[in-house]
Order: sequence, then structure tokens, then C-alpha cells
Amino acid sequence: MALSQILTSHIETAVTALFGITLEKVELQGTRREFEGDITMVIFPLLKQIKGNPVELGNKIGEYLTEHSDIVEGFNVVKGFLNIVISDAYYVNFFNDIKSNESFGFIEPELDGKAMMVEYASPNTNKPLHLGHVRNVLLGYSVAEIIKASGKKVYKTQIINDRGIHICKSMLAWQKFGNGETPETNGLKGDKLVGNYYVAFDKAYKQEIDQLKAEGKTEEEAKKNAPILLEAQEMLRKWEAGDAEVVALWETMNGWVYKGFEETYANIGVNFDSYYYESNTYLLGKDVVADGLAKGVFEKDPDGSVWIDLTEDGLDRKIVLRSDGTAVYMTQDIGTAIQRVKDFPDVGGMVYTVGNEQDYHFKVLFLILKKLGFDWADSLYHLSYGMVDLPSGKMKSREGTVVDADDLMTEMTDTAQKISEELGKLDDYSEEEKTRLYKIIGLGALKYYILKVDPKKRILFDPKESVDFAGNTGPFIQYTYARIQSLVRRADFDYSITLQLEDVTLHEKEKELLKQLAQYPDVVQNAAAGHSPALIANYTYDLVKEYNSFYQSVPVLGTEVMNEKIFRIQLSKKVGDTIKSAFSLLGIDVPERM
Repeated sequence: MALSQILTSHIETAVTALFGITLEKVELQGTRREFEGDITMVIFPLLKQIKGNPVELGNKIGEYLTEHSDIVEGFNVVKGFLNIVISDAYYVNFFNDIKSNESFGFIEPELDGKAMMVEYASPNTNKPLHLGHVRNVLLGYSVAEIIKASGKKVYKTQIINDRGIHICKSMLAWQKFGNGETPETNGLKGDKLVGNYYVAFDKAYKQEIDQLKAEGKTEEEAKKNAPILLEAQEMLRKWEAGDAEVVALWETMNGWVYKGFEETYANIGVNFDSYYYESNTYLLGKDVVADGLAKGVFEKDPDGSVWIDLTEDGLDRKIVLRSDGTAVYMTQDIGTAIQRVKDFPDVGGMVYTVGNEQDYHFKVLFLILKKLGFDWADSLYHLSYGMVDLPSGKMKSREGTVVDADDLMTEMTDTAQKISEELGKLDDYSEEEKTRLYKIIGLGALKYYILKVDPKKRILFDPKESVDFAGNTGPFIQYTYARIQSLVRRADFDYSITLQLEDVTLHEKEKELLKQLAQYPDVVQNAAAGHSPALIANYTYDLVKEYNSFYQSVPVLGTEVMNEKIFRIQLSKKVGDTIKSAFSLLGIDVPERM
């Protein structure tokens, strides 16, 4: 049990014994460094239940805890804050409990409990994955891993946008300009090949618009009547009608793209348990609309279109079926959510990793599903995130100015190589070891730089800054981990014994480090509840800073006292294990040496 939980229980007992009431809420926070103490109880919320002076109340609770709690050895009160000093005995016992626990901080998922489904990636099949997708997949994968670590079963999924006019644009351009080339004939990844034809379509489209404008058409007329666009629209109609030739080309080109995507996903280190395709889901939801009409959730207009009126909920009126009977995106999303629960009956909630431009869409979607009466609709969450910008400006895929995900990963690896070579510490590495290390550092830098920021904030991504070996970066944390491994390898004595309180006297720096370790289980739970990998990332940075302060202040292998040496190696090893554990939740590898 986490220290906060144990202390909460002791405080509740103290308040009941002293004042005869049941405390509604215990508010705890870390003690500020300028005051003595490990954990601080905020007294002010107690004033809602008990009239009195907060300093007097704090003193009474502190005295009771010191006398009756086996983990509290002292206290002080500053205004409305009770600063509690935790006993060394607690920290030594806590450390002995966790030092050999490989799953420290994690809770095993309940096999019969409700699962969460996390959706991320969801690319279009007309272009390769780009920098925006990188933030999406890193966030989605990390949140899935964190929710799993918090004790829930998790399914990772994505919906692939494999139909629509954008796909037909690439297909038509390939027919016109491709001369039968394939990924095999030109050695290009399939998603890049198809993306090139999307750019080629846009180039030809613009030329035709200019030609029509030169002939006297308005901009609007030229855009609507460009022959290549009309051909793409006709191709889409043929696809929807099941035209064998168009469907065969669609399957071939999408197959190239899927293979390319898989390569990118493997390279960046993310995976999925299931896939949904819009070509299979775009008709889902129509039967739900009919059911909703019967229940009075939806209403039909005179032209035959179907709507839901959400004005009383502070939203607007939303269409769910056009007058010609065709579905809109909202209808598909309703149907897909329901289908997922049919496919995975233990799903009790879903997380959608989608950019913040879709905030309103998900408010409407979740509200509709609630009104349709699905109990799991109360556990839907939109993991909304801001865009990623580069110093060079915004990205536009149809103009071919997007930062390609594969190119970005290559650039990160190259940057890591350049900086590592400048530091000059890899002389005894084989070329294979160097290549692997550069990739671990480069990808670690990329992932950490993106995940340390609150998802809702926009990011200006600077590759060189992210690979800095100092400060709040992935490589700085990886370097500390590697240093710890080197230290443990040099320990030429048996450090497996369990030390008791009488065997060690805790140094202040050791206690600070133990306090930081003790927070890890709570951080995992809070990160899961808040869908925020940033909490894990910044906790890990704080742990590393605390370790480096300990390392610089306290001799580890240099002490003459064997019990101190054993304890400090054990503590170092556990910090290393926790760094590795936390980074695994971010999808980041750690090198054994650097």
C-alpha cells in the first residue's frame, strides 16, 4: 500500500478519535523543502466539518499521530499545513518490501474486470505517417500502457481511413502517371509511393484550375470542374458501387500502404491488438439511428434527414442521417463504438486519441451514446492533444511538405550519433552496438520530448534540443540509468542481503530518494486517471535529479562501511529499475551502457 494511503487511514482514525467525526476527504501534498517533514496534510478542508483554529487542529492531529502511528515520528504546523515527519523505520521497511519487486508501482489487471479500449494512429491510406501521427501514436500507446499498469485490461486499436475521395486521388494519379511502378520496382516504402501520387494529383489539379481560370472560369468554378477532380469523384462512385477493377486497384494500393505503416509502427515501437477499417464501418450506425428514432432520441425532418437536438445540453442540433439515407461521420462513429463492444464484450470504456480540432465532435458523440442508453458511455474519454510544430512552420501533406515519420526517426538517430561522437565515449563499442545505441538515444529523445508535455499543449519540436544530454531530456535520463548499471556491475560483493533499521542509519539524501521512490505507485495511478504520460515523464526526471544529488553527496562504493555500501547499491539498483519501468510506460528503451 502506498504511503499516502497508509497515512490517510491513520489521519482518518486520528480525526475520529479526537473530534468524533468521519473525515470527508484527506488532502495530502509533498512538504515544501524549506520545512521539516515528508508529507503535508492541508488542514483547511477540515474547517468545513469542524469549527476551530487551523493551527490548533493541526497540532492536535500531529500529537495524536506521533503518539499512536508507528510511521510518524514528528510534526510541525505552519498556518493551515500539518507537516508530518515519517520515521526511518517506515522507509527501511518500505524499501525491503519493494527492492526485489519487479512489478513495483504496477497492479496486475483483473482478468474478470472491465477492460479499456484505446484507439490511436487512425491514419489515411493516401500518405505516409507524419510528425502529427507521431505524437498521436506515442500518446495513445503510452496511455494504453499506463492504464494497463494501473490495473485494467487494455485493448489497443485503430481505425484506418481507407475510403473516400482522398484515396481515389492517389489511385487516379497512379493510373495516369505511374507507368505501373510498385514498391518492389522502385525500392520505395508503399506508403511513401502512394503519398507521392497524392502530391502528384494535387499538382495536376492546380495546373487544371489555372488553365480553367485562364479560360475565364471563376476560382470556384475552376475548382469544381477541373477534369481530374471529376474523374476522382467518378472513381469514388465506382468504388462504392463495387466496380471490380477499381476495387482491385484500391486493394493493391492500400496493401502497399499497410505494409509501409507496419514498418513504421515497428520502428517507433508501438503495436495494436485489433484493426478497424472505415471501408467496413462506414455503413455501421444506420440501424442504431432507426432504433433511436423509435425511442425518441432522434427526430426526422420533413426532407427525411434525421437529427438529434442537443440544444438543451448546451450543444447544437446534429445530423446523423442525410435526406438521401447516407450516413455522416457521426453515424459511423456511433456504429463503430457499439461494434467494438460487441467484438470485445468486456470493454467498459474507450479512449480516443484524436487532435483537439475534434473536441466538439467527441462531446456530441459521447452524449449521443449516453442518450442511447449504453452504460459504458459514461467511461468514454477524448485524449485531445495539440499540434506539433517545427521551427520551419506548419505541415501540408498535399503539397509534400509534411515531416515524414520515418525521416524524422532517421534524423533523430543521426543527431544522437553526432552528439555521441562529439562526447567521444564509445571507443570500445562495435559498429553494431553503436548503431543500436544511437537508435535508442534518438528515439528516446523524440518520445520523451513529446510525452513530457501535457497532451493539450501545442509543441514546438526541436530535434537538436531534444537530444541534449543535460536537462529534462530522454538522453539525460538514459545516461543516469546507464551510470547506475555501471555502478552495479562494479559492485564485487554480495549485496543481496536484507538490512534492518539497526543495520543502517539513513542519510538525508537516501531518505529523499526513498521518498521519491515511494511516490511511484501513486504517480502511475494519477497518470492513468488523468490520461497523462507527462506525469510519468516528469516524475522520472525528478527521480533522476534526486538520484544525481544523492550520488554527488554520498559515497556509494567509496564508503568503508559495508552495510552502507550494500544499502546504497541496492538503492541505486532500485532507482535504475524504476527508471526502466517508468520509461517502459512511455515506450522508451534504456541502454545498459552509454
